[in-house]
Amino acid sequence: MNIVFDFGAVLFAWQPRQLLRQAFPERVPTEADAAALAHQVFGHPDWLEFDRGVLDIDVVIDRISTRLTLPLAATQELVYGIGERLTPMTDTVALLKRLHRRRQQGDGVTGLYYLSNMSLPYARFLETHHAFLACFDGGLFSGDVKLIKPEAAIYQALQQQYALIPEQTLFIDDLLSNVHAAQALGWQGIHFESASQLEAALSLLGL
Repeated sequence: MNIVFDFGAVLFAWQPRQLLRQAFPERVPTEADAAALAHQVFGHPDWLEFDRGVLDIDVVIDRISTRLTLPLAATQELVYGIGERLTPMTDTVALLKRLHRRRQQGDGVTGLYYLSNMSLPYARFLETHHAFLACFDGGLFSGDVKLIKPEAAIYQALQQQYALIPEQTLFIDDLLSNVHAAQALGWQGIHFESASQLEAALSLLGL
């Protein structure tokens, strides 16, 4: 089985509301305020185009600051610093390493890959700061291929680049819409909720 991991909220902690409460405490005094602002910042087409790799980081910062009347300096500090704030989720990383050992032993795991919506600055930061990424046989970042999940084309790009057989490929993502997109192409899928839940689901598949 080829196993494909998402990054954010699966292998790396992604807590947008917490980031915004720290960056703009006066603007988001409550959790509800933080949730609303998170949608306005990270759910906006500008951020999706940043993930796609077609919008420069300074342009997206200026647009966020202007559109939402947020202080420019604080917005710069927030956006520039996100790569460092994507910290490894230790339990899931441990699970990845276990799967990597099985991959080396030829024990049920034929390949380990990643497929992540990740802008270029953050992708390059993660590649150079986290040695455990060497567990992967390969993968794609949205910023490199100018495609984003759940577009079918990004799954097909990974499939073609690494000659993956759909029914022998398992995709793990915290967003159900992304899992459904993979399943529509014939991949198997697991909707990630926690490392323990993922381990139980993998066990049912003999992994």
